[in-house]
Amino acid sequence: MNEETPNLINSGLSGVVSRDGVTVDVKIYRLDREPVEWSLEVVNQAGTSIVWDETFPTDKLAYEEFRRTVTEEGMKAFKESAKVIPFRR
Repeated sequence: MNEETPNLINSGLSGVVSRDGVTVDVKIYRLDREPVEWSLEVVNQAGTSIVWDETFPTDKLAYEEFRRTVTEEGMKAFKESAKVIPFRR
């Protein structure tokens, strides 16, 4: 079987956001195959990636979730000092 690797499609809503002294890279993307579900990832200045477990039916809804998080929790939610929970070994 020769399966092709799916392509990653980036949303035009992706980009760098700076606010309250914190800069993050908002990444909204999906695979080029069905179903069309968008993923939301935020990468902070330390390179730490925060990925939402749920997916979104549109890229606009994914971006609205990012904005809701900023409104409710502030940009501090994405700072380098955020808690990281290690996996058990």
